[in-house]
Amino acid sequence: MRETLRLRSLLFVPGDRPDRMEKALKLGADALILDLEDAVAPAAKDEARAAVAAQLAQARDHGATLIVRVNPVDSSFIADDLAAILPASPDAIMLPKAEGKDSIETLQDLAGQSLPPLLPLTCETPGSVFELGSFRDHATTLCGLTWGAEDLASGIGAESNRDSAGALTPPFAHARTMTLFAAKACGVPAIETVHPDIRDEAGLVRRAARAAQDGFTGMMAIHPSQVPIINRAFTPDANAIARAQAIVDAFANDPGMGVLTINGKMVDAAHLKQAQALLLRRD
Repeated sequence: MRETLRLRSLLFVPGDRPDRMEKALKLGADALILDLEDAVAPAAKDEARAAVAAQLAQARDHGATLIVRVNPVDSSFIADDLAAILPASPDAIMLPKAEGKDSIETLQDLAGQSLPPLLPLTCETPGSVFELGSFRDHATTLCGLTWGAEDLASGIGAESNRDSAGALTPPFAHARTMTLFAAKACGVPAIETVHPDIRDEAGLVRRAARAAQDGFTGMMAIHPSQVPIINRAFTPDANAIARAQAIVDAFANDPGMGVLTINGKMVDAAHLKQAQALLLRRD
């Protein structure tokens, strides 16, 4: 469950809403994040655990990756989350408030057994920004890396994480960039954070396109209407596929060359690697 897994759109679904889980399977998202954390009130945690476990027990012929967002490792809920969810074999676990390798090792100790691949949700706390590099110590356990701008704003006491033009302010742009670098250093997909304004379709189009341009390979969604926009942004178009295929073919035809010229432009091993990665993301 590494870079080859398609994780373009990851749709959050409240764990205590089994009706929404069933409907979400038909919305075209590559993954559903079945949420036991923020979307579920403390009094409803047991109900949500049972509903998520029941969903995981259903036949998985829908093609979606089922990721469960458990509660943070320092919460009073995590032990019960793991006891309810691990026997049902989720495809992956999203770990919120993740602060580097220490959070992963704590989760492993709490589980007391092997875990499915992990998708840490980092940069939700100030300290997590300093621990991003340590995820490399557990890179083989990860299926991706993402970040949370909304919780980080609360954590540092920011009035907003965006300026009047909608661009991330410097502290949050830094956290986003560092998450991207950390994911690439681990060799796993970098997943962009959510676009919280579900009415702002134009803003989502811009953000998703910029994320794809910067090197992110997917984005989290909080509403079904966001899924097709995100899927389009992270699916290479015909022209991009043709350019990538031309690079791959050129090196295959002349494997002894380290540098080639294609349509008047120099390409080398770095371009080949980019082309190969892009072709893995085509439909």
